[in-house]
Amino acid sequence: MFYHAKELQFNARVSAPDPRFARLLLEQFGGGNGELKAAMQYFVQAFAVKQVHPDKYDMLMDIATEEFSHLEIVGATIQMLLKGVNGELKDAADAEEINMLLDGTEKKETYIHDAMMNPHFFVLSGGGPVVTDSNGIPWSGSYVNANGDLTVDLRSDMAAESRAKIVYEYLMQYTDDPYVKETLRFLMTREVAHFQMFEAALETIQPNFPPGILESDPKHSNTYFSLSNGAEVRGPWNEGKSSKLGEEWQYINDPLRHVEKTNGLTDCEPKGTDRTEDTVREHNEQLAAERSGEIKAAVPKEGETQWSQFPDSPSGKKSSRK
Repeated sequence: MFYHAKELQFNARVSAPDPRFARLLLEQFGGGNGELKAAMQYFVQAFAVKQVHPDKYDMLMDIATEEFSHLEIVGATIQMLLKGVNGELKDAADAEEINMLLDGTEKKETYIHDAMMNPHFFVLSGGGPVVTDSNGIPWSGSYVNANGDLTVDLRSDMAAESRAKIVYEYLMQYTDDPYVKETLRFLMTREVAHFQMFEAALETIQPNFPPGILESDPKHSNTYFSLSNGAEVRGPWNEGKSSKLGEEWQYINDPLRHVEKTNGLTDCEPKGTDRTEDTVREHNEQLAAERSGEIKAAVPKEGETQWSQFPDSPSGKKSSRK
């Protein structure tokens, strides 16, 4: 159940109209890294974890709802930046506040030209936010990443928050309005907060690496192929121990020869690792049984399935989940 409070989560303000920045800000309204994408992604992901991880369900729904709040903030800011604009752009240029910003015919024509760079925004919307990015490309459900495995989805969410944060950083460079900067800084900060929430939630799921259920093949999990010309470049990504599995990186400085020698990598033997095919198979079976058991234990075996509990319902009965 959603309940809409008329007050914004953050007191968004603008000093003066700025249609050109309104167009840029549209990226965070209906773009691939925007607030609508984030809200829908976390909202969709939540359903798959309701019964097995009810605490993560609450977190995802809470953050999704906050993202809808941020969408409202972005939309309100866009609308305020478009004050005086309507479907007829020349009339908008004569509006009092817009006219104060534009001195002379040349500036008015430039304003109109800039506005028409995304005609759907200004002509079809009548001067309000639309569900597109800053270039008029419609929002798409393909932006949403939901794989049904929480260790995968939470990593997608951390990446989504990172991308959204950097977009806000870039946007802050294109406005001098102190009020707008204040709003953008708030939204950027919440991306940082959400990143940490997702990261903390991921750590409560153990094991969580590699993502999913199946372990990686020990013959190939710690090999680095040098596929660039020139001097060797070494770092923690190809020497020492790997960050998660603790395996010794195997640097392959002649990948072509290595592939030929190993019959297309099919005759390799694990090196620099304690993992074997037998231990991998054992761990796969154990984790698969554990995760499957969690799901089976959480889903009712018989009787009705009820999503929510209503202790004060007239019947006074609880769900027959077993």
